[in-house]
Amino acid sequence: MPETVKGPASYFPSIEQKYGRPVAEWQDLIRASPLTRHMELVNWLKSEHGFGHGHANALVAHSLAEDSAG
Repeated sequence: MPETVKGPASYFPSIEQKYGRPVAEWQDLIRASPLTRHMELVNWLKSEHGFGHGHANALVAHSLAEDSAG
C-alpha cells in the first residue's frame, strides 16, 4: 500500500494543477522574493499569483521548513 502524503505536501498535486507551475518553480519564486515572513509570503502569493489561502499557506510552510532544515 503506498504511503499517504501528509502535511503541506499533500496540497502539491492540486497546486500544480490549479496554478500551472511545478512546486519547485513556486519555491524558487518564494526564495527569490525579498519577503521573508510567513504571512507576508502567503499574502504575496494570494495577491500577485491568485493563490487561495490554504494553497499559499501550505507552499510557504513547506518551503520555509525546508530552508530551515537545510
